[in-house]
Amino acid sequence: MLTLKGKNIYLRALEPEDLDFIYIIENNEQIWEMSSTQTPYSRFLIKQYLENAHQDIYEAKQLRLVICSNDHATLGLIDLFDYNPTHNRSGVGIIIAEDEDRGKGYGAEALGLIINYGFTHLRLHQLYANIAQDNQASINLFENKGFSKVGVKKEWNLVNDSYKDEFLYQLLYVH
Repeated sequence: MLTLKGKNIYLRALEPEDLDFIYIIENNEQIWEMSSTQTPYSRFLIKQYLENAHQDIYEAKQLRLVICSNDHATLGLIDLFDYNPTHNRSGVGIIIAEDEDRGKGYGAEALGLIINYGFTHLRLHQLYANIAQDNQASINLFENKGFSKVGVKKEWNLVNDSYKDEFLYQLLYVH
């Protein structure tokens, strides 16, 4: 069973050629709130990151994959992070880079693929996601894939001089 190829997209490992794509995403101040980023990344740092991207998830405790359309256009990134093999859990995060590619089902398909990959190949027991209270698109995406809101981190993130709650979503593997 293929776990990284869907109907309209596929997930692939990072390549050195992804430098410019990642540079644009990581330096997009509009999405820094979602990734808790506060400073820009240099091309040099991203190049170093890509040079170490060969580490497997057991070594790096994270896995970043590129979301590509079937015609090989790069659409976004999906991450497994904070991987914990002792407790068989991982966080998951996703970004579709361009506004015009959002709302077309690419994120839902990518999330479905990474869920299947995590439960099948990594034998995860659970995935979790941290979502800002006002990120309704992400809330809908994760809820539609079976994630449940299990907690609220009150006034968790300071954004534009105002504190925002962050929701904790969780998906447990059902045997």
